[in-house]
Amino acid sequence: MAERDWYDDSDYDDAARRAERATRWGWRVIGSATGLLGCALIAAVCFLLAVAFALAYAVAGMD
Repeated sequence: MAERDWYDDSDYDDAARRAERATRWGWRVIGSATGLLGCALIAAVCFLLAVAFALAYAVAGMD
């Protein structure tokens, strides 16, 4: 510590850079997870609609 001046903010700057990088990474993970859950929800709804139409077609075909 003796070799650095009293106004040296390199530790603070390094910590701020690491915090910003971690924050960006965290938001990227949250966005990706939300997108994947949204795609899974859309796929589930499409599957359920296809099953409902197939069942309706089978019921209509019985008459």
